[in-house]
Amino acid sequence: MTRQELDRILSRTPYAGFIGVEPLVMGEELTMVLKYKESNIGNPFLPALHGGVIGGFMEVTAIAGLMFSGHYAKMPKPIGLNISYLRKGNPVDSYARTSIVRQGSRVANVRVEAWQDNMEEPIATLVGHYLTADSKK
Repeated sequence: MTRQELDRILSRTPYAGFIGVEPLVMGEELTMVLKYKESNIGNPFLPALHGGVIGGFMEVTAIAGLMFSGHYAKMPKPIGLNISYLRKGNPVDSYARTSIVRQGSRVANVRVEAWQDNMEEPIATLVGHYLTADSKK
């Protein structure tokens, strides 16, 4: 999947553009980037990224990761998501990657980890189940 195709997928999710999500493709690896924006701050006294922005970023990352895998003709629909907030989201760029745990004929299970300075210290994780009944297979 090309960068242009990913941009087209992200354009179908207006929230991704609103919060500043961009794809970073290096070979066969997709990393999503949440560019720092002042408007993404939830608590200006810390300052810290809004939890909803982090959650939305990871949901967009999960969908982009599934689409990037090339197995789906239509955008997967979330069935259930579980987000764990592990650390404060500092006012800097954030990164996330999707791991596809299982791709069934109707449902895909994914895990997303979001981090900032150190990939080994995630700020949040997402475990999600997505309806993928309209696969290319």
